[in-house]
Amino acid sequence: MFTKILIANRGEIACRVIATAKKMGIATVAVYSEADKEARHVQLADEAVLIGPAASRESYLVADKIIAAAKATGAQAIHPGYGFLSENEAFAKRCEDEGIAFIGPRHFSIAAMGDKIASKKLALEAKVNTIPGWNDAIETAERAVEIAKDIGYPVMIKASAGGGGKGLRVAFNDKEAFEGFTSCRNEARNSFGDDRVFIEKYVLEPRHIEIQVLGDSHGNVIYLNEREWSIQRRHQKVIEEAPSPFISDATRKAMGEQAVALAKAVKYQSAGTVEFVVGKDQDFYFLEMNTRLQVEHPVTECITGLDLVELMIRVAAGEPLPITQDQVQHNGWAIECRINAEDPFRNFLPSTGRLVRFAPPAQTMHQSNTEALYGVRVDTGVVDGGEIPMYYDSMIAKLIVHGKDRNEAIAKMREALNGFVIRGISSNIPFQAALLAHPKFVSGDFNTGFIAEQYSQGFRAEDVPHDDADFLVALAAFVRRKSRERAAGLTGQLPGYGVKVGHDFSAITLGTGGKNRYTQVHVDEVLGQIGSAVVTVEGQRFEISSPSRLNDICITGVCNGQPFTAQVERGTLRNPLALVVQHNGTRIETMVVSRRMAELHQLMPFKAPPDMSKYVLSPMPGLLVDVAVQVGQKVQAGERVAVIEAMKMENVLFASADGVVAKVLAAKGESLTVDQPIVEFEK
Repeated sequence: MFTKILIANRGEIACRVIATAKKMGIATVAVYSEADKEARHVQLADEAVLIGPAASRESYLVADKIIAAAKATGAQAIHPGYGFLSENEAFAKRCEDEGIAFIGPRHFSIAAMGDKIASKKLALEAKVNTIPGWNDAIETAERAVEIAKDIGYPVMIKASAGGGGKGLRVAFNDKEAFEGFTSCRNEARNSFGDDRVFIEKYVLEPRHIEIQVLGDSHGNVIYLNEREWSIQRRHQKVIEEAPSPFISDATRKAMGEQAVALAKAVKYQSAGTVEFVVGKDQDFYFLEMNTRLQVEHPVTECITGLDLVELMIRVAAGEPLPITQDQVQHNGWAIECRINAEDPFRNFLPSTGRLVRFAPPAQTMHQSNTEALYGVRVDTGVVDGGEIPMYYDSMIAKLIVHGKDRNEAIAKMREALNGFVIRGISSNIPFQAALLAHPKFVSGDFNTGFIAEQYSQGFRAEDVPHDDADFLVALAAFVRRKSRERAAGLTGQLPGYGVKVGHDFSAITLGTGGKNRYTQVHVDEVLGQIGSAVVTVEGQRFEISSPSRLNDICITGVCNGQPFTAQVERGTLRNPLALVVQHNGTRIETMVVSRRMAELHQLMPFKAPPDMSKYVLSPMPGLLVDVAVQVGQKVQAGERVAVIEAMKMENVLFASADGVVAKVLAAKGESLTVDQPIVEFEK
């Protein structure tokens, strides 16, 4: 067994590998860029080596620097995590040549599965179900149309080297096939330097289901059941679960056996995943193989009780697999939500900056303790007060729950999301809460088009309706009343000017455009019970009891006999008197005041925000990589104005109307904040 390993990655996956290595008594070496010098993985590792500037192409993607760090620290093996160099055939080969163990598959297995066209041919030879299609590179758009007609519409046009949704189009007719081929080829050439494109049948009402496989250097390969990842947005996974609520035991067995056959065909050693697309009649076809550890591996760990990172390390050290296929467990149900630094209410634009508060829900499972244990687990690479940089992907944590069945897992996840506190940046937690409450998700009736169909107009606050909106008002009144009680008990108050607690309040729930809701509230404390009160909102009675302290941002308790977890933030920049209450994805901003103050508040004129229509504003924090206009230039609506880069994404900003540029307010290379003006137009 190795005594020291280097983790060629960052963020939560680096922390995840460190946790298992420590459990195994193996020393760890972290590598980090200048942007990550205070990062959690650097703090957790036994040693850390600086490998370059913030940009990943100058640090985490430079094989020479990582190999040099391994040699300088005496690391005998390198775990690549996922992303970066994890599926880089040349890097795996380089490790082998340098006498450093690569904790992943052999380079020839990566090569065989890394090319989508070559992998399809290998799958055919291994008798794995493949989608009808044309698996050779297609030279012209005219030929693409001929092939598409032969296969039968709809078809999927895909770049051989594609990934992350780039180089992919669905065509339903000749015109779309012609245009889709051209677009895919251009995208593939620009993004991957490889313009080969192929075509395959598009499966209607498809679900994406993957099989986790594990192989060793002794010829043993097993499959560890399946994961469902059909809940995706723009081809990016959002929620993953194991097992799938859709497939039968017979389909699971058939898919597992075909995945093992493919892994054996490429002499696969390590953890890997074989992805399938499954039709509504449970007909399944091979998509691709991911020759690395997957982001969503924890859900498999939960239901099998295995530590996949530990098994990867043991296989890389030459050990045989410790279990056989018939010993693989299938215990309970696990769900993983990816918690991303993005604003779902602003079209999921990246959100970077400082984590003013970061307090995940209490964990009852841990990264390196994967024995079957129902509960909550959080895998993260950030800490309270840490920085979310603009240079890397948007995922800041993975929230995993394990329940006895799917309904229990969904309930656990909803409660865990309620208790996940993130302040300072936006996160997709409200969106996750909405998905988990959606009747079609709860019933398991969904496919890969679910999010696009259900949220075709984007995600809005009204897409997260609360079962009982008055509960949020009642909770705000409960917290306000308790704070008044404490204030009334302070000594040294001037006679006649002391704080009066009171029972009757008005809750002013703030709406957009000055459209506020005024609600009558009455609060009676429960005598003899600290932290208990009866709150009446418009005639509805809420008996609330909570042991939480007034300065706790996360409030736990019982309401009308039902346990709850909610978040209450006191004061905002816009309104220091307001209480912000969040529960089940719904967020309200309300002021709990005296009845007289509410009457006066209704008389206050609404102050409209300033007119910013003549400005082009930055929709997110990011790096201004280009300003395409100059002072005095006439610009037409739809014309390119600026380009902002954040979290591996380029966002092009366009003019919304015709105009003449009056001022350029930000310079190329500048780091921008949300809503910072970039260009001003003449009125």
